Amino acid sequence: MRVLVVGGGGREQAIAWACRRHGHDVRLADGLGDASTNDTDLVIPGPEAALVAGTSDVAAERGIPCFGPTAELANLEASKSYARELATRLGIPGPASARFEDAASAIAWWEQLDRPVVVKLDGLAAGKGVAVPETTGQTRRAIEVAAATGPFLMEERIYGPEISLLALCDGSSAVALPLAQDHKRIGEGDTGPNTGGMGAYAPAPVPVTSAELLKTFVQPILDHFADAGTPYVGVIFAGLMLTAEGPRLIEYNVRFGDPEAQTVLPLLTTDLAELALACTRGDVGEVPVEVSAGAAVTVVAASPGYPDAPRTGSDIHDGGTDSATAIRFDAGVDSAGRTSGGRVLAVTGLGADLGEAREHAYARMGHISFDRMQVRMDIAWRAPGAQLTSYAAAGVDIDEGTRAVTEMKAAVETTHDNGVLKGVGSFGGVFSAAAIRELDDPVIVASTDGVGTKVELAARLGMVRGVGIDIVNHCIDDVLVQSARPLFFLDYIAASVLDADLVADVVGGMADACRAAGCALLGGETAEMPGVYQPGAFDIAGTLVGLAERAELLPRDDVAAGDVLIGVASSGPHTNGYSLLRNIFQWAPMDVVPNGFDRPLGETLLEPHRSYLDVLSPALASGSVKALAHVTGGGLPENLPRVLPDTVDAEIELGSWPMSPLFRLVRELTPSMSTDELYRTVNMGIGMVVVCAAADVAAVQAAIDEPTWEIGRLVAGSGRVTLRTPEF
Repeated sequence: MRVLVVGGGGREQAIAWACRRHGHDVRLADGLGDASTNDTDLVIPGPEAALVAGTSDVAAERGIPCFGPTAELANLEASKSYARELATRLGIPGPASARFEDAASAIAWWEQLDRPVVVKLDGLAAGKGVAVPETTGQTRRAIEVAAATGPFLMEERIYGPEISLLALCDGSSAVALPLAQDHKRIGEGDTGPNTGGMGAYAPAPVPVTSAELLKTFVQPILDHFADAGTPYVGVIFAGLMLTAEGPRLIEYNVRFGDPEAQTVLPLLTTDLAELALACTRGDVGEVPVEVSAGAAVTVVAASPGYPDAPRTGSDIHDGGTDSATAIRFDAGVDSAGRTSGGRVLAVTGLGADLGEAREHAYARMGHISFDRMQVRMDIAWRAPGAQLTSYAAAGVDIDEGTRAVTEMKAAVETTHDNGVLKGVGSFGGVFSAAAIRELDDPVIVASTDGVGTKVELAARLGMVRGVGIDIVNHCIDDVLVQSARPLFFLDYIAASVLDADLVADVVGGMADACRAAGCALLGGETAEMPGVYQPGAFDIAGTLVGLAERAELLPRDDVAAGDVLIGVASSGPHTNGYSLLRNIFQWAPMDVVPNGFDRPLGETLLEPHRSYLDVLSPALASGSVKALAHVTGGGLPENLPRVLPDTVDAEIELGSWPMSPLFRLVRELTPSMSTDELYRTVNMGIGMVVVCAAADVAAVQAAIDEPTWEIGRLVAGSGRVTLRTPEF
């Protein structure tokens, strides 16, 4: 076919590439010009502006098939308020919204809504007319700026990963291209102002199918326009957000996305021109849609100053070449090979999976340079977490660990005599120490543990002192739950090749934690083990011995239904869940400060495990604490039963405690992971649980000198934990 692609940006280059690969004669132009049925078999408009200007209407007058909606139907993108009103009328799920022309009315609506909002210019803005303010001051400023520009839309801010659904529509039905995920913000970790898109990847690993999304977000639009006698032909691009309540509409576009087109079209093995022509005839279903089994990752290179004030005119240097696994698509490049736009070019990498595609994209981009080129190095960073459905998928099997404890318990117990009060399965071993006469009936409480894969992250970032604090405090908390105070600690450090400075730093952290707890650091073992550990890797473990009064041992025998669960905050992930966290953030820069964070991601992840000794000692002294549960590996669901009788269940009310920005981000990045699986993998903000009688709640909370929360209660049952989602 003779195909005319209207436009000349990166999206249009990708459309032309997709048509040419099937042998079509393709030319690109800013408009229809003198195109006629004599020299054009099909028109594919690229930019939204061309569709709003009536390209499809002119093509129809000339009798040329055009894969794009009329100017009237292009209002679906040209007016965000029109699109939102139509979607609401058709029952398409989305956030609360309203259109405004003045700041005062908008501010009043926002204050009444009493929730974070997004401010959007009503008309076309090349993907940059959206403000996502974080503070009250930023919100007021965003409203004032939008009001000075023209009509604008206010929407309730919703949360979750975004996906791009590109549907090819023939007036009555539609077929979908692979789901993609765009990266709209200029900065790594999705920070900074919105742009037209700094990269994308496909297929996006999300727990929802294209068929479901077409049914909810596209078919109602097609049915509406068909019933009105104005069938919609062309692309419907639905920008969606996967919220906790399900997919929600962010916006509609009436053309291929940019950079999504550069990502999904190389995966399409069916002839794009044939599909587009079938849509103009109303029979897209007659053309089988086939896509590659692999994946694609697109990385954008932008000019300095983009998106606010891009500076152009720089020479572009490219020492690489395109191949079957990497393709360059120009966007803002002039005829002399200089930068001429904000987004200059994009590179799409192809591979058997996202990891391979990402490697190919960045390898090809590595040969390209121009003055102060802006390239995000974290494209597809959300994908690893989205693909995990369980902790086992990250390399750790909690069930197998629990089974191992059960299997070894019988053998270990054959070595016990009457002095052993608690052994395998408890937070720490407990041995009678009647010879220590300062107490009426003293017992020894011991705990041995490790820091796990958190040490890999610490070694990689060169921030190892904190893991020394981690190991001591973890063990302190393990004996504290049985009311014991620490006496002494022994450590173990092993590495492929010992680094004296590293060992000194780790042991320094242990000494810090021991001093804070009034505990002696007696020493331990340092092992050099080449061939066992990878170069640069190390591991630590330790044993803490504590002392308790037998009569004060926890848990008490009177734990019963009706007791209340009080949550005490964690300082972060503590020492568990890092196999998951390292998978989630493997492509995220550790020095970026994500939205809502007060420091870089790496520092946040490495925040040391806190000790609860000082904060809980007054509550323990009150005699009102019936049990304590340290939330370690297995999270709330696996740790609470360890201190409960088998006659009760624990009901945890999710949402009853505030969630830190890190844990909100972890939840957002793992949409395929069930709530139960997530909460048994990481502590989600609760590091210790206090069990007390309902009548003692106020006194216990008053004795703890920091905010605490009633997170649930005990009911009659069989020793299980139920996570209850709040009802709105």
